[in-house]
Amino acid sequence: MQLFYAHQIEGSKAFLDIEETRHCTKTLRKNIHDVISLTDGCGGLYEGRIIEISKKSCTLEIIKTIEPRDKKNFRLHLAIAPTKNINRLEWFLEKTTELGIDEISLLLCQRSERKKIRLDRLEKIILSAAKQSIKSVFPKINDLVKFKDFVANAQASYKGIAHCNSDNLPPLKTKIQTQKEILLLIGPEGDFSLEEVEWATQHGFDAISLGSSRLRTETAGIVACHTAHLIHA
Repeated sequence: MQLFYAHQIEGSKAFLDIEETRHCTKTLRKNIHDVISLTDGCGGLYEGRIIEISKKSCTLEIIKTIEPRDKKNFRLHLAIAPTKNINRLEWFLEKTTELGIDEISLLLCQRSERKKIRLDRLEKIILSAAKQSIKSVFPKINDLVKFKDFVANAQASYKGIAHCNSDNLPPLKTKIQTQKEILLLIGPEGDFSLEEVEWATQHGFDAISLGSSRLRTETAGIVACHTAHLIHA
């Protein structure tokens, strides 16, 4: 299935923006009366017939609603420190989108090596991965925020911080078996500082382990995401 993102849906009509229109009509040579699959990125999946094409937009008539296959019974939010090498962060976003993540927040920590990001580029990475993996719900990504500010305002039924500053931490899989709203913190390459771990635990976060291996930031994020899906499969 080739999936397109409809940025606007009004009644039985859906609209593609200029980039999706270009890909649909120029690259794939779709034309009037052709039927394509589309999503609103918020859980809606449809088939639509092209009824109008212009240089900047494409209008479709929705002819069928499709039952999404990516529904799950829990919500996962990962807050992660961006890696120094931006390619590794982009890889993380691509893979967690494919696995199925609901929200990503970017943390500015004491040991962060990257303190600036281009949110618009990261949003495009997520959009491409979501379409490729046929997601009806696209992950939300939030701009960089200071660690303490994020932690102080974090809301979830389960909150965990993964770090390597202590031995014998309980594994993540033992803490989230019955949880339906999960928020996990993943630190920078140098890990969270002891001060940050203490701040998080003071604000209701469990200190947890992702296994015996010392993981790169982006690998830790993948492991956390995959573990949550295995537990709730």
